[in-house]
Amino acid sequence: MAYNITLIPGDGIGADVSTAARRCVEATGVKINWDIQEAGADVIGKYGTPLPAGVLASIRKNKIALKGPLTTPIGTGFRSVNVAIRKELDLYACLRPCKSFKGVRSKYENIDLVVVRENTEDLYAGIEFEEGKPETGNLIREIESLSKKKINPDSGISIKPISISGSKRIVKFGFEYAIKHGRKKVTAISKANIMKYTDGLFFAAAREVAKEYEGKIEYEERLIDNMCMQLVQKPELYDVLVLPNLYGDILSDLCAGLIGGLGIAPGANIGEGLAVFEAIHGSAPKYAGLNKVNPVAMILSAVLMLDYLGEKQAAKRLENAVAKVIAEGKSVTYDLKPHRDDPTAVGTSQMADAIISAL
Repeated sequence: MAYNITLIPGDGIGADVSTAARRCVEATGVKINWDIQEAGADVIGKYGTPLPAGVLASIRKNKIALKGPLTTPIGTGFRSVNVAIRKELDLYACLRPCKSFKGVRSKYENIDLVVVRENTEDLYAGIEFEEGKPETGNLIREIESLSKKKINPDSGISIKPISISGSKRIVKFGFEYAIKHGRKKVTAISKANIMKYTDGLFFAAAREVAKEYEGKIEYEERLIDNMCMQLVQKPELYDVLVLPNLYGDILSDLCAGLIGGLGIAPGANIGEGLAVFEAIHGSAPKYAGLNKVNPVAMILSAVLMLDYLGEKQAAKRLENAVAKVIAEGKSVTYDLKPHRDDPTAVGTSQMADAIISAL
């Protein structure tokens, strides 16, 4: 049996790391028919958009995609293509495991955390009003009238929607993941002491879901600021972390820092019958085409994809091969060497070769 899977190479370093991941998946023996689709900053001139309609159509048809990094401008330009894909396909669960690998420089050892981030609501819903626009002034006056609180007239406004239904389904995803993968505890995280009607709602919904898993999975709650401190001081106390969108984005980078950085941090965006697998890191345009960057995060994202497909043996073999190559420290990219200017560092493709040989 061959799986039909959409492959979006991405832009910047996307082509390099996506090719490495594709080769490693194929080397496991799992049969894949790749449906290659273009997206990102590099194709705007060709299609007039960074997200051509054919990309979403392909994912809807194939149900699964492996996606390289895509460039998102900071402050100006088009909105994130990554966010657009998640919203258009209702990929409500962002899964970001963070696991230590021997041979990766880090101040911590034996980290094994899973961040489950809500993907469609919160401040990332993209409901924003630009400073100085007439509609923004109207909104400010309306909010002031309803809340009896003053807002500076030169403000930009972002809306933070958090729903009962959205909160319940992401928390349920976290509990189901915990059961399926032999995890022991789910921690819900928000800032409910301050934002009582949004973050407080998130906790209330999480408690309702947690009742269904009493006696199976432990449940607890933490405030986001305290959780950041807890993870720095005693990460071994935590397991599966479930958060609203913005906090989940921030905390997943913190957890990646615990294991040595975004270069070994995979990700997945999962909805009802649809899933897109991608590395957490960005597109690093200055390294595009140089065959220099670390492909591990992208390869580990492919491991998550294989697991999702039910190809658990292949997934484990590939993860073990990655771990072996990193631990040996010989055929690794510059960022995985003790010194970043080590002349023995290999390129992206050569590290993929070593991983394939270790399978």
